[in-house]
Amino acid sequence: MNLVISSAEQFQNDTLRPILKAQNELLVALFRHYLQKRKIAFERFSPEDQLAHIEQIIRKDLQFRSLLLGTIVGHLSPAQYLIFLQDEEELNRRTINMLIRRLQSQLVAVGN
Repeated sequence: MNLVISSAEQFQNDTLRPILKAQNELLVALFRHYLQKRKIAFERFSPEDQLAHIEQIIRKDLQFRSLLLGTIVGHLSPAQYLIFLQDEEELNRRTINMLIRRLQSQLVAVGN
C-alpha cells in the first residue's frame, strides 16, 4: 500500500514535531504563566473544562497564539523557514493543533 504524504504533513513530522518536543517545557511554562498572569484558577476546572479552556485560550487569544507560534518558528533554520512560508497558513494550523493536543495531554503539568 502506497501512502502519499503531503509536503505540509512531511514538514510537520520531520521539522515541527521535533521542535515542539524539544520546546515542551518552555511551552508548558508559557501556558502556566498565561494562567497566572490572567488569574485563571485552572485547577478548579473539571478535566473536560480544562481541555476546552486550553483550546479556547490558544484559538481565541491571538497575542498568546502568536507568542507560541513564534516560539516554534524561531527554531527553524533559514532554509526551513522558506519551506514553511510556502504553506504558512496550513503549517500554522497544524502547529496550533499540535500545541493544543500537547498541552491537553499534560493537564497535570499545566494545571499545577
